[in-house]
Amino acid sequence: MQSPTHPLQAGTLLAAELRLPTNALDYTILGIYFVVVLGIGFAARRSVRTSLDFFLSGRSLPAWITGLAFISANLGATEILGMAANSAQYGVYTVHWYWIGAIPAMVFLGLVMMPFYYGSKVRSVPEFLLLRFDKWAHLLSSILFAFAAVLIAGVNLYSLAIVVEALLGWPQWVAIVVAGFFVLAYITLGGLSSAIYNEVLQFFVILAALIPIAVVGLHRVGGWGGLTDSLDKSHGTDFTTAWGGTGIGSANPLGANWLTIVLGLGFVLSFGYWTTNFAEVQRALSAKNLSAAQRTPLIAAYPKIFIVFLVMIPGLVAAVLVPKIGTPGSDLQYNDAIPYLMQELLPNGVLGIAVTGLLAAFMAGMAANVSSFNTVFTTDIWAKYVVRGREDGYYVRFGRLITVIGVLASIGTAFLASSFSNIMSYLQTLFSFFNVPMFAVFIIGMFWKRASVKSGFWGLLTGTTAAMVNYFVLYKQDIVGFPSDQGANFVSAIVAFVAGGVVMVGVSLFTAPKPAPELEGLVYGTVSPGMAEPPAAGDDAWYRRPALLGWGAVILAAACYIPFSF
Repeated sequence: MQSPTHPLQAGTLLAAELRLPTNALDYTILGIYFVVVLGIGFAARRSVRTSLDFFLSGRSLPAWITGLAFISANLGATEILGMAANSAQYGVYTVHWYWIGAIPAMVFLGLVMMPFYYGSKVRSVPEFLLLRFDKWAHLLSSILFAFAAVLIAGVNLYSLAIVVEALLGWPQWVAIVVAGFFVLAYITLGGLSSAIYNEVLQFFVILAALIPIAVVGLHRVGGWGGLTDSLDKSHGTDFTTAWGGTGIGSANPLGANWLTIVLGLGFVLSFGYWTTNFAEVQRALSAKNLSAAQRTPLIAAYPKIFIVFLVMIPGLVAAVLVPKIGTPGSDLQYNDAIPYLMQELLPNGVLGIAVTGLLAAFMAGMAANVSSFNTVFTTDIWAKYVVRGREDGYYVRFGRLITVIGVLASIGTAFLASSFSNIMSYLQTLFSFFNVPMFAVFIIGMFWKRASVKSGFWGLLTGTTAAMVNYFVLYKQDIVGFPSDQGANFVSAIVAFVAGGVVMVGVSLFTAPKPAPELEGLVYGTVSPGMAEPPAAGDDAWYRRPALLGWGAVILAAACYIPFSF
Protein backbone atom coordinates (compact mmCIF):
# COMPACT_ATOMS: atom_id res chain seq x y z
CA MET A 1 0.00 0.00 0.00
CA GLN A 2 1.33 3.38 -0.90
CA SER A 3 2.62 5.47 1.95
CA PRO A 4 0.62 8.58 2.81
CA THR A 5 3.23 9.94 5.13
CA HIS A 6 5.74 11.89 3.14
CA PRO A 7 5.55 14.30 0.23
CA LEU A 8 7.38 13.62 -2.99
CA GLN A 9 7.63 17.31 -3.70
CA ALA A 10 7.11 18.45 -7.26
CA GLY A 11 10.17 20.06 -8.71
CA THR A 12 12.27 19.32 -5.61
CA LEU A 13 11.92 15.56 -5.46
CA LEU A 14 15.66 14.96 -5.56
CA ALA A 15 18.64 17.18 -4.87
CA ALA A 16 20.43 18.33 -8.01
CA GLU A 17 23.80 17.14 -6.74
CA LEU A 18 22.63 13.51 -6.72
CA ARG A 19 23.58 12.97 -10.38
CA LEU A 20 24.87 9.39 -10.57
CA PRO A 21 28.26 8.56 -12.11
CA THR A 22 26.77 6.10 -14.61
CA ASN A 23 28.91 4.72 -17.43
CA ALA A 24 28.51 2.51 -20.50
CA LEU A 25 28.18 -0.65 -18.39
CA ASP A 26 25.22 0.79 -16.49
CA TYR A 27 23.47 1.89 -19.70
CA THR A 28 24.11 -1.53 -21.24
CA ILE A 29 22.30 -3.21 -18.34
CA LEU A 30 19.43 -0.74 -18.75
CA GLY A 31 19.29 -1.40 -22.49
CA ILE A 32 19.21 -5.17 -22.00
CA TYR A 33 16.29 -4.78 -19.62
CA PHE A 34 14.25 -2.78 -22.15
CA VAL A 35 14.96 -5.35 -24.88
CA VAL A 36 13.75 -8.17 -22.61
CA VAL A 37 10.60 -6.21 -21.72
CA LEU A 38 9.67 -5.83 -25.40
CA GLY A 39 10.59 -9.46 -26.07
CA ILE A 40 8.11 -10.60 -23.42
CA GLY A 41 5.45 -8.45 -25.07
CA PHE A 42 6.03 -10.03 -28.48
CA ALA A 43 6.08 -13.54 -26.98
CA ALA A 44 2.81 -12.96 -25.10
CA ARG A 45 1.12 -11.64 -28.24
CA ARG A 46 0.88 -15.16 -29.69
CA SER A 47 -1.41 -16.26 -26.84
CA VAL A 48 -3.96 -13.46 -27.33
CA ARG A 49 -6.89 -14.81 -29.35
CA THR A 50 -9.95 -13.71 -27.37
CA SER A 51 -10.94 -10.81 -25.15
CA LEU A 52 -10.57 -13.10 -22.15
CA ASP A 53 -6.96 -13.74 -23.20
CA PHE A 54 -6.28 -10.02 -23.58
CA PHE A 55 -7.95 -8.79 -20.38
CA LEU A 56 -7.50 -11.78 -18.01
CA SER A 57 -4.81 -13.98 -19.61
CA GLY A 58 -7.48 -16.56 -20.41
CA ARG A 59 -7.70 -17.36 -16.67
CA SER A 60 -4.79 -19.73 -17.25
CA LEU A 61 -1.84 -18.61 -15.10
CA PRO A 62 -0.34 -20.57 -12.19
CA ALA A 63 -0.53 -19.18 -8.66
CA TRP A 64 3.18 -18.42 -8.29
CA ILE A 65 3.11 -16.23 -11.41
CA THR A 66 0.01 -14.32 -10.36
CA GLY A 67 1.29 -14.06 -6.77
CA LEU A 68 4.57 -12.42 -7.79
CA ALA A 69 2.74 -10.14 -10.25
CA PHE A 70 0.32 -9.21 -7.46
CA ILE A 71 3.10 -7.94 -5.19
CA SER A 72 5.11 -6.39 -8.05
CA ALA A 73 2.09 -4.37 -9.21
CA ASN A 74 2.02 -2.81 -5.75
CA LEU A 75 5.77 -2.32 -5.45
CA GLY A 76 5.99 0.87 -7.46
CA ALA A 77 8.98 3.14 -7.14
CA THR A 78 6.76 5.82 -5.62
CA GLU A 79 6.36 3.40 -2.74
CA ILE A 80 10.06 2.50 -2.66
CA LEU A 81 11.22 6.11 -2.54
CA GLY A 82 8.31 7.20 -0.36
CA MET A 83 8.73 4.44 2.22
CA ALA A 84 12.46 5.05 2.46
CA ALA A 85 11.74 8.76 2.90
CA ASN A 86 9.13 7.88 5.51
CA SER A 87 11.71 5.82 7.40
CA ALA A 88 14.28 8.60 7.29
CA GLN A 89 11.71 10.99 8.75
CA TYR A 90 9.64 8.79 11.08
CA GLY A 91 11.75 5.68 11.68
CA VAL A 92 10.35 2.23 12.35
CA TYR A 93 6.74 3.46 12.23
CA THR A 94 7.02 2.46 8.55
CA VAL A 95 6.38 -1.19 9.45
CA HIS A 96 2.70 -0.42 10.03
CA TRP A 97 2.11 0.09 6.30
CA TYR A 98 3.21 -3.49 5.71
CA TRP A 99 2.33 -5.68 8.70
CA ILE A 100 -0.77 -3.87 9.98
CA GLY A 101 -1.76 -2.07 6.79
CA ALA A 102 -1.40 -4.88 4.24
CA ILE A 103 -1.00 -8.49 5.45
CA PRO A 104 -4.39 -8.99 7.20
CA ALA A 105 -6.26 -7.51 4.23
CA MET A 106 -4.32 -9.68 1.75
CA VAL A 107 -5.19 -12.80 3.74
CA PHE A 108 -8.85 -11.72 3.92
CA LEU A 109 -8.91 -11.19 0.15
CA GLY A 110 -7.52 -14.66 -0.51
CA LEU A 111 -9.56 -16.64 2.00
CA VAL A 112 -12.90 -14.84 2.02
CA MET A 113 -13.41 -12.61 -1.03
CA MET A 114 -11.77 -14.46 -3.93
CA PRO A 115 -14.44 -17.23 -3.98
CA PHE A 116 -16.99 -14.51 -4.80
CA TYR A 117 -14.83 -12.69 -7.32
CA TYR A 118 -13.58 -15.77 -9.12
CA GLY A 119 -16.68 -17.90 -8.68
CA SER A 120 -18.94 -15.24 -10.20
CA LYS A 121 -16.71 -15.19 -13.34
CA VAL A 122 -16.58 -11.39 -13.38
CA ARG A 123 -13.89 -9.71 -15.45
CA SER A 124 -13.48 -6.78 -13.09
CA VAL A 125 -14.26 -5.53 -9.59
CA PRO A 126 -16.96 -3.07 -10.80
CA GLU A 127 -18.70 -5.90 -12.67
CA PHE A 128 -19.32 -7.63 -9.35
CA LEU A 129 -21.31 -4.57 -8.26
CA LEU A 130 -23.45 -4.93 -11.39
CA LEU A 131 -24.37 -8.47 -10.35
CA ARG A 132 -24.91 -7.65 -6.68
CA PHE A 133 -26.63 -4.25 -7.02
CA ASP A 134 -27.59 -2.48 -10.26
CA LYS A 135 -26.22 -0.67 -13.30
CA TRP A 136 -25.96 2.66 -11.45
CA ALA A 137 -23.60 1.28 -8.79
CA HIS A 138 -21.70 -0.47 -11.57
CA LEU A 139 -21.41 2.59 -13.81
CA LEU A 140 -20.40 4.92 -10.98
CA SER A 141 -17.72 2.53 -9.69
CA SER A 142 -16.41 1.97 -13.25
CA ILE A 143 -16.07 5.69 -13.92
CA LEU A 144 -14.44 6.38 -10.55
CA PHE A 145 -12.01 3.51 -10.96
CA ALA A 146 -11.05 4.37 -14.55
CA PHE A 147 -10.45 7.98 -13.53
CA ALA A 148 -8.34 7.00 -10.51
CA ALA A 149 -6.32 4.46 -12.53
CA VAL A 150 -5.25 7.08 -15.07
CA LEU A 151 -4.37 9.55 -12.30
CA ILE A 152 -2.27 6.98 -10.43
CA ALA A 153 -0.51 5.83 -13.62
CA GLY A 154 0.31 9.48 -14.31
CA VAL A 155 1.77 9.91 -10.82
CA ASN A 156 4.05 6.92 -11.46
CA LEU A 157 5.17 8.43 -14.76
CA TYR A 158 5.81 11.86 -13.28
CA SER A 159 7.71 10.42 -10.32
CA LEU A 160 9.84 8.41 -12.73
CA ALA A 161 10.59 11.51 -14.78
CA ILE A 162 11.84 13.62 -11.89
CA VAL A 163 13.92 10.74 -10.54
CA VAL A 164 15.52 10.05 -13.92
CA GLU A 165 16.14 13.75 -14.49
CA ALA A 166 17.98 14.05 -11.19
CA LEU A 167 19.89 10.78 -11.38
CA LEU A 168 20.72 10.49 -15.08
CA GLY A 169 20.19 13.99 -16.45
CA TRP A 170 17.41 13.06 -18.88
CA PRO A 171 14.83 15.82 -19.44
CA GLN A 172 11.52 15.06 -17.74
CA TRP A 173 9.53 14.87 -20.97
CA VAL A 174 12.01 12.36 -22.43
CA ALA A 175 11.70 10.05 -19.43
CA ILE A 176 7.89 10.31 -19.51
CA VAL A 177 7.65 9.52 -23.23
CA VAL A 178 10.23 6.69 -23.17
CA ALA A 179 8.69 4.89 -20.20
CA GLY A 180 5.18 5.46 -21.53
CA PHE A 181 6.18 4.01 -24.91
CA PHE A 182 7.59 0.79 -23.46
CA VAL A 183 4.57 0.22 -21.20
CA LEU A 184 2.26 0.95 -24.13
CA ALA A 185 4.18 -1.41 -26.42
CA TYR A 186 4.17 -4.50 -24.22
CA ILE A 187 0.60 -4.13 -22.94
CA THR A 188 -0.81 -3.42 -26.42
CA LEU A 189 1.04 -6.42 -27.82
CA GLY A 190 0.35 -9.04 -25.17
CA GLY A 191 -2.41 -7.65 -22.96
CA LEU A 192 -2.51 -8.68 -19.32
CA SER A 193 -0.23 -11.70 -19.86
CA SER A 194 2.54 -9.39 -21.06
CA ALA A 195 2.01 -7.08 -18.08
CA ILE A 196 2.03 -9.98 -15.61
CA TYR A 197 5.13 -11.74 -16.97
CA ASN A 198 6.94 -8.42 -17.05
CA GLU A 199 5.87 -7.79 -13.46
CA VAL A 200 7.42 -11.11 -12.45
CA LEU A 201 10.67 -10.03 -14.09
CA GLN A 202 10.37 -6.59 -12.50
CA PHE A 203 9.91 -8.13 -9.05
CA PHE A 204 13.34 -9.77 -9.21
CA VAL A 205 14.97 -6.70 -10.77
CA ILE A 206 13.56 -4.55 -7.95
CA LEU A 207 14.95 -6.96 -5.34
CA ALA A 208 18.32 -6.95 -7.10
CA ALA A 209 18.32 -3.16 -6.79
CA LEU A 210 17.21 -2.93 -3.14
CA ILE A 211 19.21 -5.74 -1.52
CA PRO A 212 22.70 -4.28 -2.22
CA ILE A 213 21.60 -0.85 -0.97
CA ALA A 214 20.23 -2.27 2.28
CA VAL A 215 23.11 -4.68 2.94
CA VAL A 216 25.96 -2.29 2.12
CA GLY A 217 24.23 0.57 3.92
CA LEU A 218 23.73 -1.53 7.06
CA HIS A 219 27.38 -2.57 6.98
CA ARG A 220 28.45 1.08 6.67
CA VAL A 221 26.74 2.03 9.97
CA GLY A 222 27.92 -0.99 12.00
CA GLY A 223 25.04 -3.43 11.51
CA TRP A 224 21.59 -3.29 13.09
CA GLY A 225 23.04 -2.67 16.56
CA GLY A 226 25.14 0.25 15.39
CA LEU A 227 22.19 1.63 13.44
CA THR A 228 19.76 1.58 16.37
CA ASP A 229 22.37 2.93 18.83
CA SER A 230 23.07 5.90 16.56
CA LEU A 231 19.38 6.63 15.98
CA ASP A 232 18.50 6.31 19.66
CA LYS A 233 21.07 9.01 20.43
CA SER A 234 20.13 11.37 17.63
CA HIS A 235 16.37 10.84 17.29
CA GLY A 236 15.24 9.31 20.58
CA THR A 237 14.27 5.75 21.44
CA ASP A 238 10.77 5.98 19.92
CA PHE A 239 12.37 6.36 16.49
CA THR A 240 13.42 2.70 16.47
CA THR A 241 10.17 1.27 17.82
CA ALA A 242 6.89 0.56 16.06
CA TRP A 243 4.52 1.71 18.81
CA GLY A 244 6.47 4.24 20.87
CA GLY A 245 4.54 7.46 21.45
CA THR A 246 1.33 6.20 19.84
CA GLY A 247 -0.79 6.25 22.98
CA ILE A 248 -4.06 8.17 22.75
CA GLY A 249 -3.32 11.79 23.62
CA SER A 250 0.41 11.37 23.01
CA ALA A 251 2.20 13.50 20.43
CA ASN A 252 4.32 11.86 17.75
CA PRO A 253 5.62 12.88 14.32
CA LEU A 254 3.28 10.44 12.61
CA GLY A 255 0.26 12.40 13.77
CA ALA A 256 -1.67 9.22 14.60
CA ASN A 257 -2.28 7.12 17.70
CA TRP A 258 -2.65 3.37 17.93
CA LEU A 259 -6.42 3.53 17.45
CA THR A 260 -6.28 5.49 14.19
CA ILE A 261 -3.40 3.29 13.02
CA VAL A 262 -5.39 0.10 13.66
CA LEU A 263 -8.79 1.36 12.45
CA GLY A 264 -7.85 3.97 9.86
CA LEU A 265 -4.85 2.21 8.33
CA GLY A 266 -5.11 -1.40 9.47
CA PHE A 267 -8.80 -1.84 8.66
CA VAL A 268 -10.44 0.82 6.51
CA LEU A 269 -7.63 2.00 4.21
CA SER A 270 -5.89 -1.37 4.08
CA PHE A 271 -8.95 -3.51 3.41
CA GLY A 272 -10.33 -0.85 1.08
CA TYR A 273 -7.17 -0.91 -1.01
CA TRP A 274 -6.28 -4.59 -1.11
CA THR A 275 -9.77 -6.04 -1.54
CA THR A 276 -11.25 -3.64 -4.12
CA ASN A 277 -8.31 -2.21 -6.08
CA PHE A 278 -8.68 -3.89 -9.45
CA ALA A 279 -5.04 -3.26 -10.34
CA GLU A 280 -4.27 -5.93 -7.70
CA VAL A 281 -7.38 -8.15 -7.88
CA GLN A 282 -7.02 -8.47 -11.67
CA ARG A 283 -3.86 -10.52 -11.14
CA ALA A 284 -5.74 -13.04 -8.99
CA LEU A 285 -8.63 -13.20 -11.47
CA SER A 286 -6.19 -14.32 -14.18
CA ALA A 287 -5.27 -17.47 -12.19
CA LYS A 288 -6.13 -20.86 -13.68
CA ASN A 289 -8.61 -21.95 -10.99
CA LEU A 290 -10.16 -20.85 -7.70
CA SER A 291 -7.44 -22.46 -5.62
CA ALA A 292 -4.74 -20.57 -7.53
CA ALA A 293 -6.77 -17.35 -7.27
CA GLN A 294 -7.05 -17.72 -3.49
CA ARG A 295 -3.35 -18.49 -3.14
CA THR A 296 -2.34 -15.45 -5.22
CA PRO A 297 -2.57 -12.82 -2.42
CA LEU A 298 -1.25 -15.35 0.11
CA ILE A 299 1.85 -15.97 -1.99
CA ALA A 300 2.26 -12.21 -2.37
CA ALA A 301 1.94 -11.73 1.40
CA TYR A 302 5.14 -13.67 2.15
CA PRO A 303 7.54 -11.26 0.37
CA LYS A 304 5.39 -8.36 1.59
CA ILE A 305 6.35 -9.29 5.18
CA PHE A 306 10.05 -8.87 4.45
CA ILE A 307 10.18 -6.19 1.75
CA VAL A 308 9.64 -3.57 4.44
CA PHE A 309 13.23 -4.14 5.59
CA LEU A 310 14.56 -3.40 2.09
CA VAL A 311 12.83 -0.01 1.98
CA MET A 312 13.04 0.88 5.66
CA ILE A 313 16.73 0.16 6.29
CA PRO A 314 18.01 2.57 3.56
CA GLY A 315 15.92 5.35 5.09
CA LEU A 316 17.27 4.65 8.58
CA VAL A 317 20.84 4.44 7.26
CA ALA A 318 20.42 7.79 5.50
CA ALA A 319 19.20 9.31 8.78
CA VAL A 320 22.49 8.19 10.39
CA LEU A 321 24.83 9.19 7.57
CA VAL A 322 23.12 12.55 7.05
CA PRO A 323 21.82 13.49 10.53
CA LYS A 324 20.13 16.69 9.30
CA ILE A 325 18.50 15.14 6.23
CA GLY A 326 15.18 16.80 5.46
CA THR A 327 15.82 19.79 7.73
CA PRO A 328 16.26 23.40 6.53
CA GLY A 329 19.98 23.13 7.18
CA SER A 330 20.49 20.20 4.80
CA ASP A 331 20.72 20.08 1.02
CA LEU A 332 19.08 16.64 1.02
CA GLN A 333 15.35 15.95 1.35
CA TYR A 334 13.95 12.80 2.93
CA ASN A 335 13.11 11.67 -0.60
CA ASP A 336 16.83 11.65 -1.38
CA ALA A 337 17.55 8.69 0.93
CA ILE A 338 17.81 5.89 -1.64
CA PRO A 339 19.39 7.99 -4.44
CA TYR A 340 21.96 9.30 -1.94
CA LEU A 341 22.91 5.75 -0.89
CA MET A 342 23.05 4.67 -4.54
CA GLN A 343 25.53 7.46 -5.22
CA GLU A 344 27.61 6.84 -2.10
CA LEU A 345 27.68 3.05 -1.85
CA LEU A 346 27.25 1.35 -5.23
CA PRO A 347 29.94 0.73 -7.86
CA ASN A 348 29.25 0.86 -11.60
CA GLY A 349 27.43 -2.25 -12.77
CA VAL A 350 25.60 -2.59 -9.49
CA LEU A 351 24.60 1.04 -9.98
CA GLY A 352 23.12 0.11 -13.36
CA ILE A 353 21.10 -2.66 -11.73
CA ALA A 354 19.81 -0.21 -9.10
CA VAL A 355 18.75 2.34 -11.71
CA THR A 356 17.10 -0.42 -13.74
CA GLY A 357 15.31 -1.57 -10.59
CA LEU A 358 13.87 1.89 -10.00
CA LEU A 359 12.71 2.13 -13.60
CA ALA A 360 11.24 -1.37 -13.38
CA ALA A 361 9.33 -0.41 -10.24
CA PHE A 362 7.84 2.67 -11.87
CA MET A 363 6.88 0.71 -14.98
CA ALA A 364 5.29 -2.06 -12.88
CA GLY A 365 3.12 0.45 -11.05
CA MET A 366 2.09 2.18 -14.25
CA ALA A 367 1.45 -1.06 -16.16
CA ALA A 368 -0.78 -2.40 -13.38
CA ASN A 369 -2.99 0.68 -13.56
CA VAL A 370 -3.03 0.86 -17.37
CA SER A 371 -3.94 -2.83 -17.77
CA SER A 372 -6.74 -2.53 -15.21
CA PHE A 373 -7.92 0.70 -16.86
CA ASN A 374 -8.25 -0.87 -20.31
CA THR A 375 -10.20 -3.80 -18.85
CA VAL A 376 -12.66 -1.66 -16.89
CA PHE A 377 -13.16 0.88 -19.68
CA THR A 378 -13.67 -1.79 -22.36
CA THR A 379 -15.74 -4.40 -20.50
CA ASP A 380 -17.56 -2.24 -17.93
CA ILE A 381 -18.18 1.01 -19.80
CA TRP A 382 -17.83 0.56 -23.56
CA ALA A 383 -19.22 -2.98 -23.98
CA LYS A 384 -22.11 -2.51 -21.56
CA TYR A 385 -23.25 1.06 -22.19
CA VAL A 386 -21.85 2.32 -25.50
CA VAL A 387 -21.36 -0.45 -28.10
CA ARG A 388 -23.08 -3.65 -27.04
CA GLY A 389 -23.30 -7.06 -28.65
CA ARG A 390 -20.36 -6.86 -31.04
CA GLU A 391 -18.15 -9.83 -31.89
CA ASP A 392 -15.34 -10.72 -29.47
CA GLY A 393 -12.58 -9.59 -31.83
CA TYR A 394 -13.99 -6.07 -31.85
CA TYR A 395 -13.47 -5.74 -28.10
CA VAL A 396 -9.91 -7.04 -28.36
CA ARG A 397 -9.17 -4.35 -30.97
CA PHE A 398 -10.90 -1.72 -28.90
CA GLY A 399 -8.96 -2.87 -25.80
CA ARG A 400 -5.70 -2.22 -27.66
CA LEU A 401 -6.96 1.18 -28.81
CA ILE A 402 -8.06 2.23 -25.32
CA THR A 403 -4.66 1.12 -24.02
CA VAL A 404 -3.08 3.70 -26.32
CA ILE A 405 -5.56 6.32 -25.13
CA GLY A 406 -4.97 5.34 -21.49
CA VAL A 407 -1.20 5.71 -21.82
CA LEU A 408 -1.56 9.07 -23.57
CA ALA A 409 -3.96 10.19 -20.83
CA SER A 410 -1.44 9.01 -18.22
CA ILE A 411 1.25 11.08 -19.91
CA GLY A 412 -1.10 14.04 -19.67
CA THR A 413 -1.83 13.44 -15.99
CA ALA A 414 1.91 12.98 -15.42
CA PHE A 415 2.38 16.61 -16.39
CA LEU A 416 -0.74 17.50 -14.38
CA ALA A 417 0.83 15.83 -11.33
CA SER A 418 3.61 18.42 -11.42
CA SER A 419 1.14 20.92 -9.95
CA PHE A 420 0.81 18.86 -6.76
CA SER A 421 3.36 19.38 -4.01
CA ASN A 422 2.55 16.20 -2.08
CA ILE A 423 2.39 13.19 -4.37
CA MET A 424 2.43 10.43 -1.74
CA SER A 425 -0.35 12.03 0.27
CA TYR A 426 -2.14 12.65 -3.01
CA LEU A 427 -2.02 8.92 -3.78
CA GLN A 428 -3.28 7.96 -0.35
CA THR A 429 -6.03 10.57 -0.61
CA LEU A 430 -7.18 8.96 -3.86
CA PHE A 431 -7.44 5.61 -2.07
CA SER A 432 -9.57 7.12 0.70
CA PHE A 433 -11.84 8.71 -1.94
CA PHE A 434 -12.31 5.71 -4.22
CA ASN A 435 -11.28 2.42 -2.61
CA VAL A 436 -12.64 2.84 0.91
CA PRO A 437 -16.25 3.66 -0.12
CA MET A 438 -16.16 0.73 -2.55
CA PHE A 439 -14.98 -1.56 0.25
CA ALA A 440 -17.91 -0.49 2.43
CA VAL A 441 -20.32 -1.33 -0.40
CA PHE A 442 -18.62 -4.66 -1.06
CA ILE A 443 -18.43 -5.85 2.51
CA ILE A 444 -22.04 -4.98 3.30
CA GLY A 445 -23.28 -6.38 -0.01
CA MET A 446 -21.39 -9.63 0.42
CA PHE A 447 -22.50 -10.32 3.98
CA TRP A 448 -25.99 -8.78 4.23
CA LYS A 449 -28.71 -10.19 1.97
CA ARG A 450 -31.07 -7.32 2.85
CA ALA A 451 -28.77 -4.71 1.26
CA SER A 452 -31.04 -3.36 -1.46
CA VAL A 453 -30.41 -2.80 -5.14
CA LYS A 454 -30.32 0.99 -4.73
CA SER A 455 -28.11 0.99 -1.63
CA GLY A 456 -24.92 0.22 -3.58
CA PHE A 457 -25.05 3.40 -5.65
CA TRP A 458 -26.00 5.68 -2.77
CA GLY A 459 -23.48 4.11 -0.39
CA LEU A 460 -20.67 4.55 -2.92
CA LEU A 461 -21.66 8.12 -3.76
CA THR A 462 -22.06 9.12 -0.11
CA GLY A 463 -18.78 7.54 1.01
CA THR A 464 -16.81 9.23 -1.77
CA THR A 465 -18.46 12.59 -1.10
CA ALA A 466 -17.94 12.34 2.68
CA ALA A 467 -14.21 11.61 2.24
CA MET A 468 -13.83 14.58 -0.11
CA VAL A 469 -15.71 16.91 2.24
CA ASN A 470 -13.60 15.82 5.20
CA TYR A 471 -10.35 16.33 3.30
CA PHE A 472 -10.99 19.41 1.14
CA VAL A 473 -13.38 21.29 3.42
CA LEU A 474 -12.80 20.31 7.05
CA TYR A 475 -9.04 19.68 6.77
CA LYS A 476 -7.85 21.99 3.99
CA GLN A 477 -9.99 24.90 5.20
CA ASP A 478 -8.75 24.41 8.79
CA ILE A 479 -12.26 23.89 10.15
CA VAL A 480 -11.05 20.77 11.95
CA GLY A 481 -7.40 20.49 12.91
CA PHE A 482 -5.41 17.40 11.95
CA PRO A 483 -1.75 17.09 12.92
CA SER A 484 -0.66 15.90 9.46
CA ASP A 485 -1.79 14.86 6.00
CA GLN A 486 -1.61 11.20 6.97
CA GLY A 487 -3.77 11.81 10.02
CA ALA A 488 -6.35 13.54 7.80
CA ASN A 489 -6.24 10.62 5.35
CA PHE A 490 -6.86 8.11 8.15
CA VAL A 491 -9.87 10.09 9.34
CA SER A 492 -11.16 10.58 5.77
CA ALA A 493 -11.05 6.83 5.29
CA ILE A 494 -12.98 6.17 8.51
CA VAL A 495 -15.54 8.85 7.60
CA ALA A 496 -16.00 7.39 4.10
CA PHE A 497 -16.52 3.88 5.44
CA VAL A 498 -18.96 4.90 8.17
CA ALA A 499 -20.94 7.33 5.98
CA GLY A 500 -21.22 4.85 3.13
CA GLY A 501 -22.23 2.04 5.47
CA VAL A 502 -24.84 4.09 7.32
CA VAL A 503 -26.43 5.30 4.09
CA MET A 504 -26.50 1.75 2.69
CA VAL A 505 -28.33 0.51 5.76
CA GLY A 506 -30.75 3.45 5.70
CA VAL A 507 -31.53 3.12 1.99
CA SER A 508 -31.94 -0.66 2.33
CA LEU A 509 -34.60 -0.23 5.02
CA PHE A 510 -36.75 1.84 2.64
CA THR A 511 -36.09 0.17 -0.73
CA ALA A 512 -36.58 -3.34 -2.04
CA PRO A 513 -33.84 -5.96 -1.78
CA LYS A 514 -32.73 -7.96 -4.78
CA PRO A 515 -34.74 -11.17 -5.31
CA ALA A 516 -33.14 -14.10 -3.52
CA PRO A 517 -32.46 -16.15 -6.71
CA GLU A 518 -30.41 -13.24 -8.12
CA LEU A 519 -28.17 -13.21 -5.04
CA GLU A 520 -26.98 -16.78 -5.51
CA GLY A 521 -23.21 -16.97 -5.28
CA LEU A 522 -22.93 -13.24 -4.57
CA VAL A 523 -23.75 -13.16 -0.86
CA TYR A 524 -21.99 -15.21 1.79
CA GLY A 525 -23.90 -18.44 2.41
CA THR A 526 -25.75 -18.61 -0.93
CA VAL A 527 -25.28 -21.08 -3.78
CA SER A 528 -24.66 -20.06 -7.38
CA PRO A 529 -25.96 -22.23 -10.25
CA GLY A 530 -22.45 -23.49 -10.91
CA MET A 531 -21.69 -24.38 -7.29
CA ALA A 532 -22.58 -27.54 -5.44
CA GLU A 533 -22.43 -25.62 -2.17
CA PRO A 534 -22.02 -21.95 -1.19
CA PRO A 535 -18.57 -20.42 -0.61
CA ALA A 536 -19.39 -20.35 3.09
CA ALA A 537 -19.89 -24.10 3.37
CA GLY A 538 -18.62 -25.84 0.26
CA ASP A 539 -15.60 -28.10 -0.05
CA ASP A 540 -13.58 -25.09 -1.24
CA ALA A 541 -14.40 -23.07 1.89
CA TRP A 542 -11.18 -21.76 3.43
CA TYR A 543 -11.81 -23.34 6.84
CA ARG A 544 -12.20 -26.79 5.25
CA ARG A 545 -8.86 -26.59 3.48
CA PRO A 546 -6.03 -27.17 5.98
CA ALA A 547 -3.23 -26.14 3.63
CA LEU A 548 -4.88 -22.85 2.68
CA LEU A 549 -5.83 -22.16 6.28
CA GLY A 550 -2.28 -22.97 7.38
CA TRP A 551 -0.83 -20.47 4.91
CA GLY A 552 -3.14 -17.77 6.17
CA ALA A 553 -2.47 -18.57 9.83
CA VAL A 554 1.31 -18.41 9.42
CA ILE A 555 1.14 -15.11 7.53
CA LEU A 556 -1.20 -13.54 10.07
CA ALA A 557 0.88 -14.77 13.00
CA ALA A 558 3.99 -13.18 11.51
CA ALA A 559 2.16 -9.95 10.71
CA CYS A 560 0.80 -9.72 14.26
CA TYR A 561 3.95 -10.78 16.11
CA ILE A 562 6.70 -8.91 14.28
CA PRO A 563 5.43 -5.34 14.90
CA PHE A 564 5.33 -5.96 18.64
CA SER A 565 8.92 -7.22 18.62
CA PHE A 566 10.18 -3.71 17.79
